[in-house]
Amino acid sequence: MKTIGNILWTVLAGIWLAIGYVVAGVAFCITIIGIPFGIQSFKMAGFALWPFGRTIVDRDGRVGVFSTIANVVWLVLFGWALFLAWLAAGVLLCITIIGIPFGIQAFKLSVFGLWPFGRVIITDENYRAGRLA
Repeated sequence: MKTIGNILWTVLAGIWLAIGYVVAGVAFCITIIGIPFGIQSFKMAGFALWPFGRTIVDRDGRVGVFSTIANVVWLVLFGWALFLAWLAAGVLLCITIIGIPFGIQAFKLSVFGLWPFGRVIITDENYRAGRLA
C-alpha cells in the first residue's frame, strides 16, 4: 500500500515539492552561512518525494545549542510559513476519505518544516523497533 501511495504522491505533487526544496537548498548552499539550512532543505526534498513508509523523529539527546539556535532562526524566517502551508494542505486533503493518508503525510511535513534541525528521517520499521538508523 505504501508503494502505491508513494507513486501517487510523487506523480501528483512530490516531484514538484522535491524540486522546490532542492532549488531552495542549492540557493542556501551558495552562501557558506546557509549550508546548514540547505542540508535541511535537501532532507525535506527527500521526504517530500517519497514520504510513505518513513517517519520523522527527534534525535535522542543529541540536539545541541546550534540546533536550537538554527531552529529558532528557521522558525522566524521560513518555518512558520511552511508549517501553515502544510497544515492547510493537510486539512484540505483530509476532507475526502481517499485524501486522508496524503493529509497525514502533509501533517508530518508541517512539523518537519516548522522545526527541522535535530530530526532524522527513518523507516517505519526502524521506528517501531526503536532504532534511529
